[in-house]
Amino acid sequence: MTDETRAGFVVLIGEPNAGKSTLLNRMVGAKVSIVTHKVQTTRARIRGVAQDGASQLVFVDTPGLFAPKRRLDRAMVAAAWGGAGDADVVVLLIEANRGVTAGVKAILEVLATRVGKAKVALAINKIDRVKTEALLQLSQQMNETYAFEETFMISAERGHGCDALKHWLAGAVPTGPWLYPDDEISDSPLRNIAAEMTREKLTLRLHQELPYQLTVETENWEERPDGSAKIDQLIYVIRDGHKGIVLGNKGETIKAVGQAARIEMEELLGRKVHLFLQVKVRANWLEDKERYDEMGLNFKDGDA
Repeated sequence: MTDETRAGFVVLIGEPNAGKSTLLNRMVGAKVSIVTHKVQTTRARIRGVAQDGASQLVFVDTPGLFAPKRRLDRAMVAAAWGGAGDADVVVLLIEANRGVTAGVKAILEVLATRVGKAKVALAINKIDRVKTEALLQLSQQMNETYAFEETFMISAERGHGCDALKHWLAGAVPTGPWLYPDDEISDSPLRNIAAEMTREKLTLRLHQELPYQLTVETENWEERPDGSAKIDQLIYVIRDGHKGIVLGNKGETIKAVGQAARIEMEELLGRKVHLFLQVKVRANWLEDKERYDEMGLNFKDGDA
């Protein structure tokens, strides 16, 4: 690396479902954060590492900012704002088709006090869903409310505008040595990424509140002599009735979840995976400090 290298933390904030995880994966070029159509699926701060020229960008995907009601919600929101406070650059994502919602207004009201000395950019996402005139009006409205360094019109899903955003970020992070090896895409342990992949598949298959009341942990990871990996995971639910729903009729649901998660793990690892899932009832996991530690959340941040 030359003296001209740059490196820094880029924290993505916004309401739930604004597209932060999709943008993170797009920037990194690999799936390190789970993506679902349901809100509040990202729980901990997840880091993905990307390069642009001589700059290394450490993207931090944060839980969506919303009005928290439970311990887990409060811990998630604290993690999001904590990430913003540690950033070199903060990117606020909003949805073009939803505009300035009550949630966006709430973020704007406290943004200046939460970001420290970080530069703040605005990314208006899902631009393919609205007309140009509406986009320009939204951009003007947002910039009249807060002095953003730059505004980007993007589609994280399709990639529109993402290269321009990445290139700007590359020049916005501080000069200094790279923070991670140049072949690293995430600082999350593989066992955590694997657990999140399974949780994503559960979230996509299950309905209503249940996805928010379960968690997945990788209990054991064994490297086999033939180069494959044997992964044992536990799915914790809060009541007996939920266990039956997760298993499904004749075990169909958990079998489909396991198959989909295994395929994704094999893509990430580039080798064969033997995945074994078990469902356990743990009525109080939402109040269990150990589960929060496993998720990378601060249990005390959930105190009311």
